[in-house]
Amino acid sequence: MTLGLKWIVSFAIIALVAIGGLFWSPIVDFPNTGAFLSEDKIVGADVAWILAAAGLVLLMTPGLSFFYGGMVGKKNVISTMLQSFIALGVISILWVVIGFSLSFGDSLGFEVNGVHYGIIGNPLSYPFFSGVGVLPHKMMASTIPFVLFALFQMKFAVITPALITGSFAERVRFISYLLFMVLFSIFIYTPLCHMVWHPDGLLNTYFGVKDFAGGTVVHMSAGFAALAGALVLGNRKNPHHEPSNIPYVLLGTGMLWFGWFGFNAGSALSANATAAMAFGTTTIASASAMMTYIFFDRINRRKISALGACIGAVVGLVAITPGCGFVTIPESLFIGFISAIVSNIMVNWKALKKIDDTLDVFACHGVGGIMGMILTAIFAHGENASLLHGGLEVFAHHMMALILVSLFAFFGSLLLYKITNSIITLRVSEESENMGLDLSQHEESLN
Repeated sequence: MTLGLKWIVSFAIIALVAIGGLFWSPIVDFPNTGAFLSEDKIVGADVAWILAAAGLVLLMTPGLSFFYGGMVGKKNVISTMLQSFIALGVISILWVVIGFSLSFGDSLGFEVNGVHYGIIGNPLSYPFFSGVGVLPHKMMASTIPFVLFALFQMKFAVITPALITGSFAERVRFISYLLFMVLFSIFIYTPLCHMVWHPDGLLNTYFGVKDFAGGTVVHMSAGFAALAGALVLGNRKNPHHEPSNIPYVLLGTGMLWFGWFGFNAGSALSANATAAMAFGTTTIASASAMMTYIFFDRINRRKISALGACIGAVVGLVAITPGCGFVTIPESLFIGFISAIVSNIMVNWKALKKIDDTLDVFACHGVGGIMGMILTAIFAHGENASLLHGGLEVFAHHMMALILVSLFAFFGSLLLYKITNSIITLRVSEESENMGLDLSQHEESLN
């Protein structure tokens, strides 16, 4: 087998990163600064909960690999599952080296009337996690070690590019996907993360965007990147296939649902009443969406299916994500209900079906994220917090932000696909596609 330059370069990069880590200060040696509180401010219950929540969110990525792997054809199960699973390696390392700094480092942006609006974090804030130690951060995580906050946020960064893979499954080169994943995380995910979740972020400070656990940062960004990917790679030669393993899909859905409690309730960053409410709204929205999805299928003369139930459950989880800590459980019932109907219509919309989004990532995650952002801006509780609570301006700002995020994620991803393709061809050959990616890319098979 010929060893291409791209593999030598890839190995050289990981070697340089591993060796380079030796030259940065360990976290225990980093001095306390004015941004941090003393260690006695740490709340043990909060630490225990966020440790558990971080583990739950990590579980979602292998859950996603089963969810996607069971949906594709038999020749592409391993490759599809690996595309999700490999994000645990690639993005974890990237996050430590530069990703966390870009997302939560000192805010770089502009000032208007003395107010700073951040676009992205300073990459020199926490390189190799320097300065990410055991002390709580005043503004971002005041009752848990800052390193725990950084690791919890890492799990969100890991699953986001993995979500995209369902759109170009069965036809993407593995090495090209790895390159795109890195570019997407640096140039799409980290700016959105900073603008929404950093205290000085533009979408947070100016637009007042409410995204409790990632509807905008994770699902909208992944959904629009998925749509762009499907357009760039084009349709499969044989776009019609039977799902290889429905029990895998059921298992993956269960793992995602279980892990989503860490995703949503963990985003309270504390073992408190908000976490409990987010836990409740998460499971009820998913239950409502699952039942709505299969009944909506039936009244449209489609069979009730395990696949439909799983897709519906995930749509509900996506839709409740941005508002899970801001709405009530009865409202989450409606959020799951209406989001499932809209997503179902989009999945079966003939115009969208002309685009070969293999596993309907945009119709589920993209549309689910959009619905969640809109519904959060309608129902979120608090004075002037949403349309129904006197916040007409807040609602208008959310709609403006929705358009900006959609354009940024779609066209930014489109550009990154073009750049990736100019460096390493994105799509496998027709021969490799016919053979299946399990064999052509990895020399492995289910048999």
